[in-house]
Formats: sequence, C-alpha cells, structure tokens
Amino acid sequence: MSLSAARTLDALGDPVRRRVVELLADGPRPAGEIVEALRDERGLSQPGTSRHLRVLREAGLVTSTADAQRRVYSLAPGALRDAQDWLDQVSAFWTQRLDALGTEVARGRRGRQDIQEAP
Repeated sequence: MSLSAARTLDALGDPVRRRVVELLADGPRPAGEIVEALRDERGLSQPGTSRHLRVLREAGLVTSTADAQRRVYSLAPGALRDAQDWLDQVSAFWTQRLDALGTEVARGRRGRQDIQEAP
C-alpha cells in the first residue's frame, strides 16, 4: 500500500471525516456550513470541526481557498485514486478466491448428485 493510500484510509477511518467528504461530494462548501452541519448532526464544536478539516487537508483529500472573509472547502481532484487502486487490488484477490470457492462448491454438489444417482 502506498503512503498516500494509507493516509487517505487513515483519514477516512473517522466517521466525522467521512461525513465531511460526503458533504463536499455535493460541491464546495464554506467552512461555516460544514461547522453548522456537524454541530447540528453530531454536536461537534467549531474547533473540533477545524481539527477534522485539517486532517483531511493534510491527507490531501480536501483543498481550501480563501473567499473574502471565509474559507471554502472542496474535495481534491483524484484524492481517492491511490486508495481506490489499493482497494481494487484487494477486491481482485478476494474475487478470485470466492470464484474458486464457488467452483469447488459446485463440484461438491455435482459429486453428491452423482453418488445419489448411482445404482
């Protein structure tokens, strides 16, 4: 696993940070809107929200820009790519194993049918 994928998955290991990513999936949002949403949904304070935003920024998942007197957060383009590549590899591993298991189960069923049908 790449360092980038590890940072991404570590950052997304927290439900509050996953919620921030979900909020930003709808488009850029001012920090105040994120703070308000997390306060309403989870009772999280502004400093608590700021800490979560910092972790997401440091992991490269979100970017922020200054817009007059407020900060606007957006999902970083391609931020999930390394983590998705790793998940695809793991998924391929398990898909192969489960396909092989399915083949063995089918063979076992055919074998039992052959035994039951034998005179």
